[in-house]
Amino acid sequence: MSTTSKLDMIKENLSVAEDVARKIWLAGLGAYGKSVDTVQDKVEKVNADSNRIFNELVAKGEALEGETKTKIKEKTAVDQRISDVRKKLGLDKSDSDVKIDELSKKIDDLTEIVAKLAK
Repeated sequence: MSTTSKLDMIKENLSVAEDVARKIWLAGLGAYGKSVDTVQDKVEKVNADSNRIFNELVAKGEALEGETKTKIKEKTAVDQRISDVRKKLGLDKSDSDVKIDELSKKIDDLTEIVAKLAK
């Protein structure tokens, strides 16, 4: 084999090696790009899912807030009605205390009268 043909063969092998090395580099770069795309897609999906879930939770919270306010208003109305009935029947605390004081005074007066009559 001549020196020229050996040199041509080395150049050809070097060219093939460079081509293979370049393809390996491009394959690695492509794998990196694909993994970035995959991760990006998953992040976007998670963001979309988390936004959707957050919005659902907000809507549920608003519904519960409305129900709770309604129940509190209903309970307040019931408590007020009960208070009104107690007052009408003379069972409210302040009226009961006054009535007990009045009855105690009457009992004391009657006890004094009975004691005088007994003498």
